[in-house]
Amino acid sequence: MQRVYGSVLLLTVFLVAGFAAIVSAQEGQALAGLAAGSSADYFDTLIGAVSGNWQQYGRLFTDLQGQWFWKIFLVIITAVPGVFFLHYLLVGAKHFDHDGEQILFFPLFARVVHFLAAVSFSLLVITGLMVIFGGYLGGGTLIRFARYVHLVSAMVFVLPGLIMFVMWLKDMLPQLHDIAWMVILGGYLSREKKPVPAGKFNAGQKMYFWFATFGGGVMAYTGYVIWGMDAAVDTVRLYAIIHNLLGMGIVAFYLTHVYMSVFAIAGSLDSMKTGYKPKEEVDILHSRYKYNS
Repeated sequence: MQRVYGSVLLLTVFLVAGFAAIVSAQEGQALAGLAAGSSADYFDTLIGAVSGNWQQYGRLFTDLQGQWFWKIFLVIITAVPGVFFLHYLLVGAKHFDHDGEQILFFPLFARVVHFLAAVSFSLLVITGLMVIFGGYLGGGTLIRFARYVHLVSAMVFVLPGLIMFVMWLKDMLPQLHDIAWMVILGGYLSREKKPVPAGKFNAGQKMYFWFATFGGGVMAYTGYVIWGMDAAVDTVRLYAIIHNLLGMGIVAFYLTHVYMSVFAIAGSLDSMKTGYKPKEEVDILHSRYKYNS
């Protein structure tokens, strides 16, 4: 266990250093070439570099940032848990025999990587929401601290995120039976325990995986530019819009994942602690998964 944690920590250091070197190649200086042209041209260029193109992104950014983003995030963090609360009351959790035969589903290395990813990703979501609602949390030191935690969590998440991508890529590739899973929503709308078409990961988990992989990559880059402010003002505004829009999807998927992992399947969280799932659960919820019994 110590060797695994040590290796992951060492790889994190190297990856963060490499990531910083790659993304440091930013746009040229916004005020380059100001000396050319007349005084009026110089003044217009200077104002444009400082304030950005108001008609292009400024008005859109101001409206979204001041009026809409926090409202949409509020709807997401209330409506999504609300829907799942109703599901829990009306349908309830699925229960499987935890005293019977157990199937090794996640080896130790996968569990360690997932743990690091889960902690850093959870901090990203929590601190991101704190920044969104910073005005209602008093701003100041608390939100400034949240921004620093957000930045560090993003850098920490890079390594386990890449490892999970390589480790689970094959199992996350779309299959035809994923369509059938989505048609019946994985059987979660019924209390009946019937085999559903899914391999090691179901269609819902695959959608989360691919959205978090590509969407998270775009968020990492745009977040770096936003944080560093080493770009034209309009670029920062555009990237902030993209960052927030992707964040909405990430938060919705994250809340869904938490519900499915903690509440929808009784005892399922234990599988990421011990690595084992009940054979009955595997046969029902992962009926296409081939394992050695």
